[in-house]
Amino acid sequence: MSEFALDFEQPVIELEKKILSLKVSAEHSKIDFSSEIADLEEKKEKLKKRIYGSLTSWQKIAIARHPDRPYTLDYIKYICENFVELHGDRVFGDDPALVCGLATIDTKPVVVIGHQKGKTIQENLDRNFAMAHPEGYRKALRLMKFAEKFNKPIITFIGTAGAYPGIAAEERGQAEAIARNLREMSNLKVPVISIVIGEGGSGGALGIGVANRVLMLENAYYSVISPEGCAAILFRDATKAKEAAEALKITAKDLLKFKVIDEIIPEPIGGAHIDPVETAMNVKRAISKHLSALLQMSKKELSQDRYNKFRVMGVYEENLKEKAIKNKSAEKNTRKIRRK
Repeated sequence: MSEFALDFEQPVIELEKKILSLKVSAEHSKIDFSSEIADLEEKKEKLKKRIYGSLTSWQKIAIARHPDRPYTLDYIKYICENFVELHGDRVFGDDPALVCGLATIDTKPVVVIGHQKGKTIQENLDRNFAMAHPEGYRKALRLMKFAEKFNKPIITFIGTAGAYPGIAAEERGQAEAIARNLREMSNLKVPVISIVIGEGGSGGALGIGVANRVLMLENAYYSVISPEGCAAILFRDATKAKEAAEALKITAKDLLKFKVIDEIIPEPIGGAHIDPVETAMNVKRAISKHLSALLQMSKKELSQDRYNKFRVMGVYEENLKEKAIKNKSAEKNTRKIRRK
């Protein structure tokens, strides 16, 4: 169990403390507590399955934001070989919030792009808490164009609360950089697979998320706005974030139902931070499966597949009054044509 514990994990923490205490006592007193320890271990596993099997949207968001959760460089370490990081957007500078580079996955050459948070306060400051500046998105696009030129698949790892909203980022064209990525990614002639590994916030996430296949870890979330931001706008009260989280329908289960994502990647009980290696292997299997299918498509089919995926998202219903006006207008035009 991580040193950092969430409030709903406290019952599990208490049982782990009791188990540890019994093990220490057994070691010092030479008394056999194996039966008691086994009972507590069984009780703990049942409790974990009950707690993590019925998480609310807000609790899943808390796990997605867990400070020990693996980030892009962790997944690169576990599933990629021969990774070489590339820097700079050839316009302004480098952005450590977005990691970009070349690698291989099971001997297949790929371009890897992903948001990167830090493990310490200083690292988070250096990485700007994975909130990318315009140069980050321009760097990502530079690597995407490289991938297209040399026919390499693109793998992106999404894990950000959003693009950086500061004055400097706006001065350097934050909105334009993200919009350009959306346009250019939609027409790429190589396979693109995106995995939401934690937080997937707004345009900051979508700026590297226009993919043929969008996958999502079990306890991640993907949303146009954070629950806190939504609550502040709609309810005028940021403390109602829990209610907003439920209403937004931003968990993996909800988004699979709405066909926003294509697959949910399972995590160990308790979250990806409990066993990063197991999580990474699950991610690698999902990437390999979808990549094998996408590599069978032609360049034209790949861009059309991506267009179709995003074009069919969502539903709409015309206003009945407006629909009646349109129908009435169409009837008038038809009668005029008949008279002529």
